[in-house]
Amino acid sequence: MVLLLLAAPPAQAIDLIPPNVRENVAQRVEQGECVGLVVGVVEPQGTTTLCRGRMAADAERLVGEDTLFEIGSITKVFTAVLLADMAERGLVGLDDPVWQLLPAKSVVPTRDGKQITLRHLATHRSGLPRMPENFTQADEGNPYADYGEDDALQFLATYELPREIGSQYEYSNFGAGLLGMALARRAGMSYATLVHERISAQLGLDDTCIELSAEQRTRLARGHVGTAPAKNWDFDALAGAGALRSTARDMLRFLRANLLLDETSLAAALQATHSERFETGQPELFVGLGWHMRTKNERTVIWHNGGTGGYRSFCGFDPATKRGVVVLSNSTSEIDDIGFHLLEPAYELKPVRPVVTVPATTLDRYVGYYELQPGLVFHITREESQLFAQLTGQAKFPVYPESETEFFFKVVDARLSFVAGAGGTIDHVVLHQNGDRKARRLASYQPPVHNEVPVDPTILARYIGQYELAPGMRFDVRLDGEHLAIKLGNQPRFPVFAESETKFFYKVIEAQITFNLDGAGKVTSLILHQSGADQTAKKIE
Repeated sequence: MVLLLLAAPPAQAIDLIPPNVRENVAQRVEQGECVGLVVGVVEPQGTTTLCRGRMAADAERLVGEDTLFEIGSITKVFTAVLLADMAERGLVGLDDPVWQLLPAKSVVPTRDGKQITLRHLATHRSGLPRMPENFTQADEGNPYADYGEDDALQFLATYELPREIGSQYEYSNFGAGLLGMALARRAGMSYATLVHERISAQLGLDDTCIELSAEQRTRLARGHVGTAPAKNWDFDALAGAGALRSTARDMLRFLRANLLLDETSLAAALQATHSERFETGQPELFVGLGWHMRTKNERTVIWHNGGTGGYRSFCGFDPATKRGVVVLSNSTSEIDDIGFHLLEPAYELKPVRPVVTVPATTLDRYVGYYELQPGLVFHITREESQLFAQLTGQAKFPVYPESETEFFFKVVDARLSFVAGAGGTIDHVVLHQNGDRKARRLASYQPPVHNEVPVDPTILARYIGQYELAPGMRFDVRLDGEHLAIKLGNQPRFPVFAESETKFFYKVIEAQITFNLDGAGKVTSLILHQSGADQTAKKIE
């Protein structure tokens, strides 16, 4: 008898991405919702990567698993891993006050004798705001580039915490950036170098970095708002909040390490970032060290997302099923639903609305100004084959055609219908959002021009104080050099510029402030003029 030794059949590639997700991703790219989109899934038995779309709207090169994207706030997870790693090695303690890691004589706000710790910063429970009040943008397309360490320390020295430290979750870019800055100072190196030495080099994440080599720049996808190119973001002091770039290949390796599918030197630190668990005030949503935790159908997903000027990202995993997902896009349309759906199908996948092609000559018919109400005007513009709509006081957003006259927004659930008059020219547009509102086309329109005039600082000083717009919502008016600077609630503080002794205007948005005085010259209130509405806030202190 002859015994035949049969070779084992070749291993079959495992496809971890179901057909409905593949079709949905293809539709997002085909319909122009995303210029490029990369989805990766990892499980113990293997990895699948789905790549669709292009490196740039005007390029033919396709995205791939080695394409670099800005990953934005997923950087906060890396900052938290640095904290856990340094704590594991005895270089810091999670409950060390952050002032101990900052330059001598730095002033960090306290509340009721309690101090902000590294744990508070990593879990967004420090009491610090989302953005610092002295955050100004020299370049709106690259907003973080010129915010340095001196700016951060100056803000800390003057900020008053609104509540007890550790008592409430409030997502804070500033807090995460401060944590990264503090850890880098303790390590005696830049944040970029610290991430490279303690995470990227340990896990083999060759493309997870801040500064790119010449070769890496050839693999960096261009970011987009709609089909219009966006600037890349650079970070200074707040690098720990959002400065990293990475690839799907690297992020899948990072997920493997978090899922303990690979043996790494960072296993203890990575697991420590999952073990913290604090309430956020939102149902079924908790926060760990850097990560967020979301529960559905008694299954918990650990995740974080990110967004910069032209990119969106998602990274998450389910410890119970040992499944991890990364989604990267070089467009600003939201992609979180893809990540959540792949981790737990009970999370719905967003349907993709069909987009039709409309000739540029037709789009040009719609360009112009449309008055929704006095002081509230839509400005419709065209850039190449993309139509944009900008409402007074708001940002400009792309709108997409589902017919020659019907367009929809992707950033909000709203549509625009262009309606022609008897002569065939466009007469008005209808906004479909919480009902229908008609905006008539203006034959001519001159956007308001505000001319800045000098005002004596002694006059400006009388406006300093608190103004109540609604219960729990106040304007905080301060004097900052030669200008007033105003903060509303938890929003950033912005300067306003005088066009008279009582009237002021913002430059970052289309809005104005008027201060009211009584017969004795005492300031009694202010009026916010924005989006065609006037809202009065009474001076209370």
